[in-house]
Amino acid sequence: MKKIPVSILGATGSVGQKFIQLLENHPYFYITSLAASDRSAGKKYGEVVNWILPTPIPDNLSEMIIDKCEPNLNCKIVFSGLDSSVAGEIEENFAKNNYLVISNSKIHRFDSDVPLLIPEVNADHIELLSTQKFGGGGIITNPNCSTIGLAIALKPLFDNFEIEAVNVVTLQALSGAGYPGVSSLDIIDNVIPYISGEEEKIELEPKKIFGKLKNGRIEFAEIKISAQCNRVAVIDGHLESVQIKFRTKPEIGDIISAWENFSSSPQKLNLPSAPIKPIHYFYDERFPQPRLHRNLDKGMAVSIGRLRECSIFDYKFSILSHNTIRGAAGGAILCAELLVAKEYIR
Repeated sequence: MKKIPVSILGATGSVGQKFIQLLENHPYFYITSLAASDRSAGKKYGEVVNWILPTPIPDNLSEMIIDKCEPNLNCKIVFSGLDSSVAGEIEENFAKNNYLVISNSKIHRFDSDVPLLIPEVNADHIELLSTQKFGGGGIITNPNCSTIGLAIALKPLFDNFEIEAVNVVTLQALSGAGYPGVSSLDIIDNVIPYISGEEEKIELEPKKIFGKLKNGRIEFAEIKISAQCNRVAVIDGHLESVQIKFRTKPEIGDIISAWENFSSSPQKLNLPSAPIKPIHYFYDERFPQPRLHRNLDKGMAVSIGRLRECSIFDYKFSILSHNTIRGAAGGAILCAELLVAKEYIR
């Protein structure tokens, strides 16, 4: 297959850097341009970026001249790692000029015609692209990083049982706050029990993700979710403690079987970024742990453990997912791979 040219918006930021790292030697895509703020435009990428990843900047990109975030880039697909404060107008401008934008920003997540996409969970929602008013362009959004891990864990349960309510407490990694992120004086010897806007996203986004596509719009799923979010001194990997109530309580073995046997469109299509197994269940009560399991299966798998009965809900368990790979750049790249496989991109 002939590789498809792509560009990265917000290329100097932490998410933009992760896009660069994951797209190096990608079998479907190659980077033709890097775009960033006006103060960086016109300069060599390697001279401007504060590179924070352990792998080096690819040589060809280090010398690349940074473009402005304007729709005159030599590609069809743009991956957006832009901050939400500037993303909205820029992404719409690209879409109106026949670019397909795959965004990590929250700005367009609840537009009625924009898919909030997790390829293993709601691949059919890409049909919303045909209802968008951008001509030959379009916008697809990644959910919140914590939402992605939770939604993948809930998908097999949603398909096999009736979920009534979910309570989730997150322990979220520092990298989720971007760079430079949280001050060391705030987080060392400490836990911060508040992340602005995070609880609202986790409580609302799964309702759209699990919603049914009917007549060009999504009917939100009826599921009650309560979230509490904490920032902890872990570099990568969001851990989530979940309580769940079903309309009819299933057996523990049936829940584990649903997780262990779960496979979806990315696995059937053998997409390059897809985990071989989307969900790994651990029987050892000490697991999952961020340092041990965040990079499992290219950093794209969700790890689950400690399933047990709950005295208030029906069951409780722990989830772990890599927030900057599965929850950000890797998830967005997987969305693009799905679009290629479904021939939305040629």
